[in-house]
Amino acid sequence: MEPVLNIDCKTPANIANTLSRTICVQKTNTSNFRLAMLGILAGAYIGFGAGLATTVGSDAAKFLGLGLSRLVTGAVFSLGLMLVVIAGAELFTGNNLMLMSVLDKRAHIIKMLQKWLLVFVANFIGAVLLAYLYFETNLWKMGDMAVGLNALRIAVMKVSLTFGEALTRGILCNWLVCLAVWMALASRDVVGKLFAIFFPIMAFVALGFEHSVANMYFIPLGIFLKDMIIVDPKVLDLSNLTWGNFFFNNLLPVTIGNIIGGAFFVGLVYWTVYVRDTDKKQ
Repeated sequence: MEPVLNIDCKTPANIANTLSRTICVQKTNTSNFRLAMLGILAGAYIGFGAGLATTVGSDAAKFLGLGLSRLVTGAVFSLGLMLVVIAGAELFTGNNLMLMSVLDKRAHIIKMLQKWLLVFVANFIGAVLLAYLYFETNLWKMGDMAVGLNALRIAVMKVSLTFGEALTRGILCNWLVCLAVWMALASRDVVGKLFAIFFPIMAFVALGFEHSVANMYFIPLGIFLKDMIIVDPKVLDLSNLTWGNFFFNNLLPVTIGNIIGGAFFVGLVYWTVYVRDTDKKQ
């Protein structure tokens, strides 16, 4: 008789133990060169999803209305994390779960912070590189500049957020992103991982939350386009669309929020429930 393969999904307790004792420990010990290369790829992959969402969202509201257009935009954006998880790359927001290994005393907090910073910078390089390459294609001129105008609107909206708005949207975003990574680990096949990723990512985009790495594509693209498209200031004021506002009005608070949402609302909570309490009982 042939052996029966176990195709059941992993339980939350299995995932928590795998992350805190294996996957996250391995990430803290991965070479800087490998993390940097995979981080650049992740930034580009998220940029692909963001670019697709910008194109689809340029006229979707005219045909579908506000709610459905956001749903469709979120659906196509999920491509980014699918590429990261299935093809293999290192994403800063997903790596916030590395806190679980620190809590489990299997990794040092300084080493974790160093790896976070390395991947964050690498993600930035990959996302901005993709934004620049897309800018050079002139594909943003599609639909009589509709795609480029949508890119500008997205960028202006993001740099115009208050610190509190950007922070809370960042928290809620990475709560969902890390849950997508968490559920993808539960599946033992590619199709299951794709579905696990799709719904949380679609939800965070449709709800309007803020993802630091996605913004590394959205806002630089807007800055590149700023002097290429003539816009009436009364309709869309581009004066706030600067690198300084990108870093301090958006990237800083959103990144802090992403860390809180991923490391604490997912990593800390599940480590406490499934790892810490289990160790105490044993």
